[in-house]
Amino acid sequence: MRWQWKLGKFFGIDVYVHATFLLLIVWVGYSHWLANQNWGEVLSGILFILALFACVILHEYGHALTARKFGVKTRDITIYPIGGVARLERMPEKPIEELWVALMGPAVNVVIAVILFV
Repeated sequence: MRWQWKLGKFFGIDVYVHATFLLLIVWVGYSHWLANQNWGEVLSGILFILALFACVILHEYGHALTARKFGVKTRDITIYPIGGVARLERMPEKPIEELWVALMGPAVNVVIAVILFV
């Protein structure tokens, strides 16, 4: 498990952030600095990315917790600059269960959108 750091364990699932995620944070901070020369803007950009990736973690938990409901364990969740991955030990055996696991990540995004925009 090199190149990643453990953020914590939530609902029995370890959450990691990959080292390359720091490149995204640095790039966003640097881009905001070049555009504004303002530390407040740099912080704002970085906080936006962190909030966005908090939503990615919730999305991955949508998959992981639904898989758990069908008896499938999740090894861990890892966050990368391009998104997140919930590593399931296996896929559910029944196609309908696999469909539910696939749909619950986006369903979490819909719930987040409703909370933010309603």
